[in-house]
Amino acid sequence: MSEQHIASAFDRDLEAIQAHIMKMGGLVEAAIMGAARSLESRDEELAQQVREGDKAIDALEELIDEETARLIALRAPTASDLRLVLSVLKVSGNLERIGDYSKNIAKRTTVLVNAGEINGSAAALRRMAREVERMLRDALDAYIQRDAELATDVINRDEEVDQMYNGLFREFLTFMAEDPRNISSCMHLHFIAKNIERMGDHVTAIAEQVVYLVTGERPTEARPKADITSHTPQEI
Repeated sequence: MSEQHIASAFDRDLEAIQAHIMKMGGLVEAAIMGAARSLESRDEELAQQVREGDKAIDALEELIDEETARLIALRAPTASDLRLVLSVLKVSGNLERIGDYSKNIAKRTTVLVNAGEINGSAAALRRMAREVERMLRDALDAYIQRDAELATDVINRDEEVDQMYNGLFREFLTFMAEDPRNISSCMHLHFIAKNIERMGDHVTAIAEQVVYLVTGERPTEARPKADITSHTPQEI
């Protein structure tokens, strides 16, 4: 009975922590799209809301860290349970980083409000952010449902995000070459695109964690990576 009681307490504690993960995930999803919408509409008030909202995301990460440490200390989980508990820390860490990237986008939005517009760039960045937000939603669903197949699908979709980034990178180079007055705006927009691309990488890391939880093994194939902007000409 004592062992059953401990197991039951462990399950309750873990369920509470995972509820925090889902709440954190919801806030991060909202931050991604809020940052993208504020950029497209040049809405400084919305951008400020995204920046302020990052405090709640950070606070949830701290809470998850504290409750996870307490769970390990009090419940002494077995090896398989410990793997599950530690996955919580990795997922929350990735969510926190995505929140930081959303905040960074919102910061640049306030800079771009009075800058010249680059045709179609804000809408393209919003579409890219929307794809990352969908990936994140699916990755979190896969985490809760322990769905390795859905997680693998998320991993594969990161290649599309990379391709969108590559296309925007080339467009920004073209705009800067055509008119030097575009350089400042394009540089900010490029950093925003890079932030979104990095968000995709962190979402992929969450999905890879799901595969590891379900199968006990890391994904065997190298993650699809289509970002070629950092390659040398010989590598492309």
